[in-house]
Amino acid sequence: MRTLDFDFHLPQHLIAQHPLPNRSQSRLLEVNATHDTIRDNFFRQISDHFEAGDVLVLNDTKVIKARLFGQKATGGNIEVMIDRVFESQEAYAQIKSSRSPKAGGLLHLADGYQAEVLGRHADMFHIRLLGNESWYDFLESYGQLPLPPYIEHAADTADDTRYQTVFAKHEGAVAAPTAGLHFDEKLLNTLAEKGVHVRYVTLHVGAGTFQPVKVDNIAEHHMHSEVYHLPEETIAAILQARSAGKRVTAVGTTSLRTLESAARAGKLFAHHGETDIFITPGFEFQLVDRLITNFHLPKSTLMMLVSAFGGYDLLKRAYAHAIQESYRFFSYGDAMLITRVTSQTIQKSSD
Repeated sequence: MRTLDFDFHLPQHLIAQHPLPNRSQSRLLEVNATHDTIRDNFFRQISDHFEAGDVLVLNDTKVIKARLFGQKATGGNIEVMIDRVFESQEAYAQIKSSRSPKAGGLLHLADGYQAEVLGRHADMFHIRLLGNESWYDFLESYGQLPLPPYIEHAADTADDTRYQTVFAKHEGAVAAPTAGLHFDEKLLNTLAEKGVHVRYVTLHVGAGTFQPVKVDNIAEHHMHSEVYHLPEETIAAILQARSAGKRVTAVGTTSLRTLESAARAGKLFAHHGETDIFITPGFEFQLVDRLITNFHLPKSTLMMLVSAFGGYDLLKRAYAHAIQESYRFFSYGDAMLITRVTSQTIQKSSD
């Protein structure tokens, strides 16, 4: 398939610039590939779609204040986007400047701090923070929250709270797992009281999530790699649900990518890993029955993923419906609940 197959026209005014006053206040578009239906609802009703024994999987990554500004030793201005911290004082980062910094060069950051460029790593720079402070502590003191490029205001104190899930725990992401932003404590408690097993994975969303697909043939696109962790209690809940005929619902494409990446390895086991899984139409899903997700950018890898999950034609209709009904798009926008066609459903329909 071609990248242009996943394009659509989105009126600018539908791009949500701020979150709604309450997290669960957003609208919910129900897209059921089993029945080929689209239905309007509200996110606060999401618990109606769950029963005891179902599993809800959330990504508990925490967004770091990854954006920094400074100067090169030669005086040129720079913008640094930390992508991954892998040692206390070492990280991979994107650096915007008039000329690319060279290995051995110094970056002058806030309050007299410096970072040394150690070299290149793929399309990132390998940099070391000089001094005794860790990157995480430094970013918390001097960094800015890295809001997506389509949000036109600078991050403020409201964003510090609302561009973070209520269950965020493990530092490392440079973008929020935005489907999780719709959940508040009350809604999570309602699901737990209903007997739904709420479990977690961790996938640290990298800066590459904002990178456009630059090839015409999607088969030629290479995904950026991201670090994930799959805990034992999540595996146990999923295996129990599947043996009991219950449903597994992933909250966000990051949770789905984590689970389906682990499934590719065969037998599920608790582990840390990296994934560059690229999900496009034709992909065979093994673990996830339903997906809660936001509306995604045209021609993006995420648009390709949801088209694979819910079916290309149905998702195309769903997005057209959402635009016609003025749904709010992207990170601070509304949500979808997509139920995919299972192999059992296909078999029953052919009998």
